[in-house]
Amino acid sequence: MNHKKNILLVLIACFALSALFAKTALFTSSASGEGSDALVFDEGIAPAIPKEKSRADDSLAGDRKLTEEANKAAKTDPLSSWNNGATKQAILDFVQKTTDQASQDYIPAERRIAAFDQDGTLWVEQPMCAQSVYCLERVKTLVAQAPELKSVEPFKTVLSGNRSAIEKLEMADLIKMIAAIFSGMSVEEFSAQVSQWLAEAKHPRWNRLYTELTYQPMQELLQYLRANGYRTYIVTGGGQDFVRAYANEVYGIPPEQIIGTTGETKYVYAKDGQPRLIKEHKFLFHDNFAGKPEGIHFVIGRQPVAAFGNSAGDQQMLEYTQTGNGKRLMMLVLHDDQEREYLYGPAQGLPDSKVGTFTQALYDEAKKRNWIIISMKNDWKQIFSFEK
Repeated sequence: MNHKKNILLVLIACFALSALFAKTALFTSSASGEGSDALVFDEGIAPAIPKEKSRADDSLAGDRKLTEEANKAAKTDPLSSWNNGATKQAILDFVQKTTDQASQDYIPAERRIAAFDQDGTLWVEQPMCAQSVYCLERVKTLVAQAPELKSVEPFKTVLSGNRSAIEKLEMADLIKMIAAIFSGMSVEEFSAQVSQWLAEAKHPRWNRLYTELTYQPMQELLQYLRANGYRTYIVTGGGQDFVRAYANEVYGIPPEQIIGTTGETKYVYAKDGQPRLIKEHKFLFHDNFAGKPEGIHFVIGRQPVAAFGNSAGDQQMLEYTQTGNGKRLMMLVLHDDQEREYLYGPAQGLPDSKVGTFTQALYDEAKKRNWIIISMKNDWKQIFSFEK
């Protein structure tokens, strides 16, 4: 029942735009860009050299270059926002062992894939994730343009702000709302709209742009991994195209390395005769819980060797990562710092939350599987870049 409430709340929360995002993007992402295995394997291969030998040569040459870059970064602490301790050391040891050609845990460059959840793992998700706020504001905009909707459900319920009533909305209500807000919008229009909103929308607690509320320790981790030959992917229950609109600028992760909840698009010709991809309200893929490893396989075609999350929706992604051969790193962020961020679980007696739920069962499973719990309070010296 809690999972159902979570999904309904996040129309409205992070899964609401599930019917909005482009099918075509998923079908093309594994064949193009930095995230493509084909490009990583085949780029620069001389025809006369057997493919397996060429891959190894490219990997070794790449490692030498990456080692030089990593050594430069190591002159200063690459994880300076992390407190010294077992958690930070586990990251440093993992990267050192998996990139050292002399180590038995060495991982070739083409297999160095790290998957990150976004909401609650890379940036703030409380009291409501950014995409939820965006969707709610779009409802207000729609009703302003069509005032008659004020008395029509489900718009009336959403406008009331009654969270309990919103939780009781049925999927048919959400589909109706999504169709009214986004159907007929081109993917370019949607991306531009999201970018414009993010350039202005501010979080109510800090009065700062949502894009400023990324976690500095995780930003450092992303950069540290990439400096050592890792490709970083965002694997989110939120909308794929929503995250693609800003991920490259905010995290340094290109659009083709975003895997998220998606809906269908339709190829049409506009009035000017130019082709367009238009969003439709048909649900295609829910990238949460078991959907995360399914999405990873569909887009990447390889298991990650490192995975990072913060809630029950990330458990299957970490399980899938751990089943692979060789060295693996699985980590979960625990929000246990009310003073600097938020306090929620309900693991370890923390307050319960319908957004980013970290259950005691997940905590116990993590301990059983030797996954590392990142304590915001104890492991992070600094949470946001703007902290003094």
